[in-house]
Amino acid sequence: MLRELSVQDVARLIDAAHAGAAPLLLDVREPWEFSLAAIRSAGAETLHIPMREIPARLAEIDAQRLVICVCHHGMRSLQVAHFLVQQGYEDVINLQGGIDAWSEQIDPGVPRY
Repeated sequence: MLRELSVQDVARLIDAAHAGAAPLLLDVREPWEFSLAAIRSAGAETLHIPMREIPARLAEIDAQRLVICVCHHGMRSLQVAHFLVQQGYEDVINLQGGIDAWSEQIDPGVPRY
């Protein structure tokens, strides 16, 4: 099932995660974007796979975990989230507003670009 959640809801979800049940933050931005700014959280594991590489690297994304798709503003990640659901992933979230909203509303230490 695909859900779209605000940065506040995703931050609460990550904070509430327990060991072994931590969500997977799937960052689908380009490498240069990821090197500029990324969400780092002890409550989640981050996996960086650029959007164009997702089909070829699908096996790296654990279908048994909650997957939170992240991009700059939430549009590329929404496309990837739809693709994952089509591939049989059952628990997928798109981060509304992307890392830009995360930087503005949750962690101003994450650079904006």
